[in-house]
Amino acid sequence: MDNEILKRLNSASAEQRLAELKAVISNEKEKPPVLNEYANNHIHTKYSFSPYSPTAAVFFARQAGLATAGIMDHDSISGAREFIEAGKTAGVATTIGLECRVSLAGTALEGKRVNNPDQKSVAYMALHGVPHQNIEYLNDFFAPLREKRNIRNKKMVENINALVSGCGIILNFEKDVIPLSNYSEGGSVTERHILYALALKIAEKYPRNTAAFLENELGVPLSEKQKNQMNDTRSGYFTYDLLGILKGAFIKKIYVDADEELLHISELSALAKKIDALLCYAYLGDVTNSVTGDKIAQKFEDDYLEELFEILRHQNVDAVTYMPSRNTPEQLKRVMELCKKFGFFEISGEDINSPRQSFICGELAKPEFSHLIKATWTLIEREKELSTDY
Repeated sequence: MDNEILKRLNSASAEQRLAELKAVISNEKEKPPVLNEYANNHIHTKYSFSPYSPTAAVFFARQAGLATAGIMDHDSISGAREFIEAGKTAGVATTIGLECRVSLAGTALEGKRVNNPDQKSVAYMALHGVPHQNIEYLNDFFAPLREKRNIRNKKMVENINALVSGCGIILNFEKDVIPLSNYSEGGSVTERHILYALALKIAEKYPRNTAAFLENELGVPLSEKQKNQMNDTRSGYFTYDLLGILKGAFIKKIYVDADEELLHISELSALAKKIDALLCYAYLGDVTNSVTGDKIAQKFEDDYLEELFEILRHQNVDAVTYMPSRNTPEQLKRVMELCKKFGFFEISGEDINSPRQSFICGELAKPEFSHLIKATWTLIEREKELSTDY
């Protein structure tokens, strides 16, 4: 990745970022090759947590060979207009959406761990293909929920301080966490922001012996791979690698259950219908030996997947999204078969929130996933047709 270009495309304002994109593209000696066998409809930006502004996300998706790109931020669609304009400049077809957690209280799924590793009776859902005239309405709808989420965020900061204050580290939500986000511009603040703020504090205080601090002071066991990462302080991935370690070690200790910030699944279903967006369930699947190596062994929805799909259909869910690189062939075959049985539209995307991640999911080049590429273009055309200000 060209860090200088990333810095330019992460400039202070959307106008500056888009202007920089035009300049960067105009100076290209040749366009990057287009790899039409790939797509990604789940790219996070700085409006939730990511190293990329919406403009940078489009550019680096294009550099990776994508002809299309989809924005998917948590509880926010504030980056959508910039993302769309960047797509026009870069010649990348775009699709926009929003991801959120929903409550399953009162349904047959209450008390079950569905696709959320941190909390039972709560599921991750997405709104895909939002018509452009409804961007501001949707973002305003989620604004009070983002504020309620910050009440919980502050409690998690307090929990972190209870764990690390004895090591001379204190986090301040307003001074240390909020500035890492685009909250003032309608973005959300997530658990990753909080843990990234902690990562920055640790890196500043213990720059040469981070691994020893984690193991000896915080009691975090490290693999050889993680020790090597923590010893490579010059790596452009260092703080993101440290974030990953902290997330694995601390999230269960600091997590505060989401409550008031959650829509009920029925409310999100009604909202999707009102704004003509596709309501989408994000399949996770049981984790045994993690395909990607970034998840602990844990049971999710596989034991009752058919029952789950029946409930989703009853809640007027339109689609299921899944990531072929994150599941076994057996899991993927079953999901695809059930999507056909229940008539769910299928969407795919790799959630990009770290510079280590590739915008390309190699598995999509396999023939059995070619329908996901066709579905992406169908999604884009649907969004275009429903957008009165396209």
